[in-house]
Amino acid sequence: MTEPTGTTVRLAVVQMACSDRPGDNLDKAEGFVRRAAQAGADVVLLQELFENLYFPQLEREELFELAHPADDHPFLERFAGLARELGVVLPVSFFERAGQAYFNSLAMIDADGTRLGVYRKSHIPDGPGYEEKFYFNPGDSGFKTWRTRAGAIGVGVCWDQWFPEAARAMALQGADLLLYPTAIGSEPDEVGGLDTQPLWRRAMLGHAVCNATYLAAANRVGREGDANFYGSSFISDYRGELLAEADRESETVLYADLDLAAARRHRAGFGFFRDRRPELYGALLTLDGREP
Repeated sequence: MTEPTGTTVRLAVVQMACSDRPGDNLDKAEGFVRRAAQAGADVVLLQELFENLYFPQLEREELFELAHPADDHPFLERFAGLARELGVVLPVSFFERAGQAYFNSLAMIDADGTRLGVYRKSHIPDGPGYEEKFYFNPGDSGFKTWRTRAGAIGVGVCWDQWFPEAARAMALQGADLLLYPTAIGSEPDEVGGLDTQPLWRRAMLGHAVCNATYLAAANRVGREGDANFYGSSFISDYRGELLAEADRESETVLYADLDLAAARRHRAGFGFFRDRRPELYGALLTLDGREP
């Protein structure tokens, strides 16, 4: 899909609470997408795994039944139809089953309803309250940047947002905008009451600055089991300045108008990509930092 004639794109970021009733969650998500489209949004970002509660808090075998193949998923076609009807780009998070493998995945749906492809979450956390390694295989899709009607968009999922390599890989593929659907909240008592919200936000603002790209994160809110999801969804410009931010409790939609042409000029002029030295970064290709 080619880019629009203009270079200004309106981004909407949805922050919502989820329940244990998937039908209600999907209806609520659709309502927020319609609300955003009525406000002129070209791209609408929903949070990670919004169909249900954040189930990886506990290891339960019966929850694998929530996964479905991408080609026959119970709600992806519904959201493809919604994107086509409203003319919006929709990155949609879902629980994917592929053969005997399970992935935390995202389908990029263009504004005409076309599915441009699937990204499988690369970095899988494993710790108290975030038992994702029990459910998800490490993603094998590689990082992706899609050419959509609203520009070139790269998407990472939650834990991916802490890794600068992921953001840089998508930027190198031409991303004008980095998006991160998220499910993050309070840490269990055994972690010592750590509030990760400031760290979480600073990490991504660094990606925006170092890649000179617009960036946004959509998080959930509300109490789910032992976790209190702290919202704080935001949109940043390509200099790391906040354009819009949500609080820790409210369901809301954030909006910002993104000048992609201005960001491209800034990116080219600042020299980050001119002065890179890929031949010196071999240690990044190994786990222990030794040159391969």
